[in-house]
Amino acid sequence: MAGPKNSILWFRKGLRLHDNPALLEACRGAAHVYPVFILDPFFLQQSSYKVGVNRYNFLLESLRDLDASFRSRGSRLLVLRGKPEEVFPRVFREWRITQLCFEVDTEPYARVRDARIQGLADEAGVAVWTAVSHTLYVGLFCSCTAGRHGPVLGGCWLWKEKAPAPGGRRGPACENAPSTDAATTAVPTWQEVGFTEAPTTIFKGGETEALKRLSASLADSKWVADFKKPDTDPAAFERPATTVLSPYVKFGCLSPRLFHARLLEVYRRHRGHSQPPVSLRGQLLWREFFYTVGAHTPNFHRMDGNPLCKQIDWDDDEELLAAWREARTGFPWIDAIMTQLRQWGWMHHLARHSVACFLTRGDLYVSWERGMQVFEELLIDQDHYLNAANWMWLSASAFFSQYFRVYSPISFGKKYDPEGKFIRKFLPVLKDMPSKYIYEPWTAPSEVQRRAGCVIGRDYPHPVVDHALVSKQNIARMAAAYRSNKAAGGDGDGDGDDNGDEGVVTAAKAKAKAKAKGNPGGKSPKKAAATATATAAAAAATAKRKGAKSSGAATAGAAATATPTATATPTATATDAVKAVSSGPRGGKRQRTISETLTHAATTATATAGGTAGPSSSKAT
Repeated sequence: MAGPKNSILWFRKGLRLHDNPALLEACRGAAHVYPVFILDPFFLQQSSYKVGVNRYNFLLESLRDLDASFRSRGSRLLVLRGKPEEVFPRVFREWRITQLCFEVDTEPYARVRDARIQGLADEAGVAVWTAVSHTLYVGLFCSCTAGRHGPVLGGCWLWKEKAPAPGGRRGPACENAPSTDAATTAVPTWQEVGFTEAPTTIFKGGETEALKRLSASLADSKWVADFKKPDTDPAAFERPATTVLSPYVKFGCLSPRLFHARLLEVYRRHRGHSQPPVSLRGQLLWREFFYTVGAHTPNFHRMDGNPLCKQIDWDDDEELLAAWREARTGFPWIDAIMTQLRQWGWMHHLARHSVACFLTRGDLYVSWERGMQVFEELLIDQDHYLNAANWMWLSASAFFSQYFRVYSPISFGKKYDPEGKFIRKFLPVLKDMPSKYIYEPWTAPSEVQRRAGCVIGRDYPHPVVDHALVSKQNIARMAAAYRSNKAAGGDGDGDGDDNGDEGVVTAAKAKAKAKAKGNPGGKSPKKAAATATATAAAAAATAKRKGAKSSGAATAGAAATATPTATATPTATATDAVKAVSSGPRGGKRQRTISETLTHAATTATATAGGTAGPSSSKAT
């Protein structure tokens, strides 16, 4: 006769009771259920997987909330420490476990880890039960076929009009969890884990907070129905312009299926609601797309060995990377965003686009992998596949080929926040700078700088590069890289569809427009002189870094006569270029695949309101 069923419910993501199939299975007919989370030292190593204090504390808050939910049901969460492959053999034996239940995780490390645990469970005679609940569709695991700019999903979603409904809203009582040493299985503090700097994010972790935020976000049904992500404001900080549900979906505090189901409830009440890819539902579909492509692409998080990624000879400039990471590039819009990232662990998706383009093809020409690693450390909603995919997209390394669409670190933010309130919030050193100069403080006269208490070069750095000069040079470098990739057999076509995006001004058009106004350089004499001075400072810094002997004045002179690059900002009017993504083939006309639909519509929808057609992935929702 078989003994009692003793289950371990192993939490990794999916830190919730609602819509948790692994929880339901673990409790079904069990004599004892052990809800377990293992603090794996792997995630605290000084590696590309480094986790910053804000995200780790968000995790700890989520665990405390989960523990409180279990305690209200007569159980508790057991937090164990160590490598899972060392922890499980011991607890299998000591707790006489017969079943291990957990949610499927497709990230590279998780795949290897889970295969090891499966082997250990087999050796111990423990049955393993898994479920897909971190994504909308089990169809995530379908095969991907090749398209012109990368994989397409074919019928992966098209054959299934509806995502699975969420399961039981709250888990069962699981009242029979046996007693364990509370002192050694409690949720630790961030200090006990080993962090020395306190968390500063304003967002609190946990399922309770996630459900609260979901209800608050969906309470205004008209806002939900009209939501178009490219139209939202990246400079809004007192009340962010999006839901900020991304960290809760990342940790599984919020089920994507519950989120999706609640959205459909709103859409049923509002005819003519916004459509993917710009709608809130579209953000969940972007997430599914990147999870699918990432799970089926080797080396998805790096350039080498990644069949989707263009091979580009990026510069390896540690000082420029450090200036970007530490918010001292001399461009207030960029530095304010990077400060918000470090303080909050979150920023709007268009802000992410701005700083990613600036680091890579726009200005600094540093590899997207280096930026991805910084985001990996600092974002509370860092999601492996979404992070890598968005960095490839914004650097024009994959998914997106219009490398000549460049975000201006000056004019883009000004369109949303002409007074510079966002900059004043996150860069208080510039709080008294007149609005006229807030995005280009190096152009302010010396007396204005002194009155504002911010002298450039003393209180705030000179720009590390001359954007007008280097962005033009980088477009040429990207064009050469695309030709090289095409010659090597890859897709080197960077033309794409312009889609009538009159907001993007080519260098030739900018020059012609300036000449028509009697100003061949396109700048006022005072501004041109200030820019030349800033360029000289940037050139001197570059020369110091590279050991060059060239004259900064000569460089400034060359820059003063250079044709400005395309830095104008397009309008943010989104279009409903594509109808419902989830509909299947109709008649004889070929329907777009999900990836084609999302990519085309994202491009058509204004080049993401800033010169770069990009996804509004749910990690920035």
